Amino acid sequence: MQCVDCVAQAAKETRGARTVFGGAVRGGRPVVTLTIVGMCVVSWVLQLSTGGAWTQQWAFSPAIGEVEPWRFLTAAFLHSTTPLHIMFNMYALWLVGPFLEQAFGRGRFLALYLLAAFGGSVGVLLLADPLGPSWNTGVVGASGAVFGLFGAIIPVLRRMGRNAGQIVVLIAINMALPFLVPNIAWQAHIGGLVVGLVIGAGFAAAPRDKQKLVGWALPAAVGVVLVALTVWKYSSVDYLALF
Repeated sequence: MQCVDCVAQAAKETRGARTVFGGAVRGGRPVVTLTIVGMCVVSWVLQLSTGGAWTQQWAFSPAIGEVEPWRFLTAAFLHSTTPLHIMFNMYALWLVGPFLEQAFGRGRFLALYLLAAFGGSVGVLLLADPLGPSWNTGVVGASGAVFGLFGAIIPVLRRMGRNAGQIVVLIAINMALPFLVPNIAWQAHIGGLVVGLVIGAGFAAAPRDKQKLVGWALPAAVGVVLVALTVWKYSSVDYLALF
């Protein structure tokens, strides 16, 4: 027989099962993925019910991002009012989100998603022309974050010895869509994809004894680079030429 305190202490000292990428093996639902989906759906309902006021408050454009930098992230939780936009993004998130959440663990998966969303907005900023309409055009959607997940899953599948060809084809198809369908922020797709590839490759390649270090150091480094690129872009704008 063992006392309750002894059993509790032993449970604390027992190392939980980990995936090959260092994520804690958990049963049950993919909490982070479901939370993101829920936030996007609630936000979309608010967009419809406020007559566009909710969208205007949180959407991103390069012009407003400098004075309200939180919009680099909040825009990823908004969508156009047509149901197809949010349905496609949430379906894509549900396809890859639970798998990556289980592989990386909740914390690293959330960091990946948010940084890919941030990277999508940075992509829009870097490729926008301060003297053109793209500087003031509002951008919404989780596409940048979703493309980040697409990018991250490629090195993960390769590390597991699985074929990533279907994901590559899916990325290629979606990259081609902006040439066929108007009003798609392909710049956000590129930004999110690059961030996802970098973080996914780093997480997948990290040796077992360095996974915890890479798990926080790599997202921090990517975040610093994204902020530096943002500061550089805004500092290079000749605001006198805008008037």
